[in-house]
Amino acid sequence: MKHWQRVILFLIVNFAALGIGGLLQDPGPMGDWYQSLNKAPWTPPGWVFGTAWTLIMVCFSFFMAYLSNIEQRNKLIVLFSIQFFLNVIWNAVFFSHHMMGLSLVIITALTLLVGFFLFNYTQDLKTKAILIAPYFIWLCIATSLNAYALLNN
Repeated sequence: MKHWQRVILFLIVNFAALGIGGLLQDPGPMGDWYQSLNKAPWTPPGWVFGTAWTLIMVCFSFFMAYLSNIEQRNKLIVLFSIQFFLNVIWNAVFFSHHMMGLSLVIITALTLLVGFFLFNYTQDLKTKAILIAPYFIWLCIATSLNAYALLNN
């Protein structure tokens, strides 16, 4: 498969994850439960989330396309699948089921996995590894927001 085909494949799968996650978070950030939470002072405005996730998934798609050239396919499929599952399920656990403790465990695991992608593959991908940095940074922020919500509500 050519590089651009891998990029398109990962774009489709990654944006599907966002779409599925969005469906599972009904009513999501607009719901009464989330609106009534005591949120962290550093919680970004709502529009930042959509913009950030769009940038993250574009960058992550390119990262995965590059990585799929060098990494063992089976290991990569397992790691990517775990990342996909954690990313999607967090929405339902946090927004729909209001289980902030379990959602913190999920987002922490996701952050650690994305950190593994970043730090484990930097030597192989060189400067291209920076493509996963927005995902890792955003997850660090999101993890802190989840932790704050858990501790302050």
